Amino acid sequence: MDTTTTLAELTGNIATVGYGLGTLGPGIGLGILIGKTVEGMARQPEVAGQLRTTMFIGVAFVELLALLGIVAGFLFVA
Repeated sequence: MDTTTTLAELTGNIATVGYGLGTLGPGIGLGILIGKTVEGMARQPEVAGQLRTTMFIGVAFVELLALLGIVAGFLFVA
């Protein structure tokens, strides 16, 4: 007689859960970056152009991290 009880079964690929959790970092980073840029523009409108340029460079780096995470998911998943 088999008395094994299965409490939970995980099917599918766990990497999708990992990438879903990995999107929290870039999301928080973008929120802080854009929020602080808008705050800086409100405080000193004369430097809005410089702040905007720097913000776009920062957004590119944060998005690069998110894309790197999804590519690593495709590369390292069997």
